[in-house]
Amino acid sequence: MKTCIITGQLLPEAESMPTAALRPSLLQFIQKHHPQVTAEDYIGTDSLNDMRAKYVEDALEEEVGQLSQLEREVIESLREHEILSASPDDDEALLHRTFGERVADMIASFGGSWRFILCFLGFLMVWILINVAMVAYRGNAPDEYPFILLNLILSCVAALQAPVIMMSQKRQETRDRHHAQADYQINLKAELEIRHLHEKLDHLLRQHSERFLEIQQIQVELLRQIVRYQQGSAASAAVPMV
Repeated sequence: MKTCIITGQLLPEAESMPTAALRPSLLQFIQKHHPQVTAEDYIGTDSLNDMRAKYVEDALEEEVGQLSQLEREVIESLREHEILSASPDDDEALLHRTFGERVADMIASFGGSWRFILCFLGFLMVWILINVAMVAYRGNAPDEYPFILLNLILSCVAALQAPVIMMSQKRQETRDRHHAQADYQINLKAELEIRHLHEKLDHLLRQHSERFLEIQQIQVELLRQIVRYQQGSAASAAVPMV
């Protein structure tokens, strides 16, 4: 069991970390807020996550100024070890659609397809052929040439289709903005994590280099002692017996 220097709680070794293993910049930040912390103490993982989140928040404020809600959500995900990425099928803009928005999406999806074009061309051909045939056999038709009623129908369809497409485009812009914000959060979190990894690797390399130098110094000292011992043994053997 180890005692967390910040909370004073007894924690298992798996839930605590020696402060000597922390990066120097993070350790200095913790000591700035908790002067009683030294390199020989232990800190709990929950307290460490809170301090790391505060450290990231201060670093971001120095770089970008005042933090937005998106950046604060990234910091909170770092504190809670949460995953920001989500499936596109879980898009909130799609899950919370009203009846009118669903109808607009379906109409816009159908109106922007080859199926709509072919169906509409077929409707025009059938309308024209029926009216031409009625004029040829009966002498009159509901919509004789130049097909004024057909032009009215086409104008009404165009007048209704335009705002429906605009509604769908606005919803698409909302979804794109939501996806762009999610991408920004994921990229920011990945950048922060990569930066932390670089700092950890640099810290570990420095620690291993220092330990390697200490081991080398010990080996050199042992070699010197062995050489002195062998020289002393050789000198003793060279002394003639009286």
